[in-house]
Amino acid sequence: MRIKITPRNIVRHELIGLKVRVVNSTHPQLIGLEGEVIDETRNMLSIKTQKGKKLVQKGICIFQFELPDGTRVNVNGRLLIGRPEDRLKKRFR
Repeated sequence: MRIKITPRNIVRHELIGLKVRVVNSTHPQLIGLEGEVIDETRNMLSIKTQKGKKLVQKGICIFQFELPDGTRVNVNGRLLIGRPEDRLKKRFR
């Protein structure tokens, strides 16, 4: 059984395959970057854009993810830091 991704569980969910947009960043050139998440490491998201693959640090950005049902959710990248499998074990409030 596959768990449906929602705004409440996105931090614990698989991000690969989701559409993403950087809505804010301490690095101004990243703002507005958008594409599809193609890979994820502890501190980085790999995003496939129209101009190619871009690596974006999680901790300096606020991301807007588009869920499969079309819902858009803003997530502070600091909440995403850590290996994807370790995020499942974290407690969030």
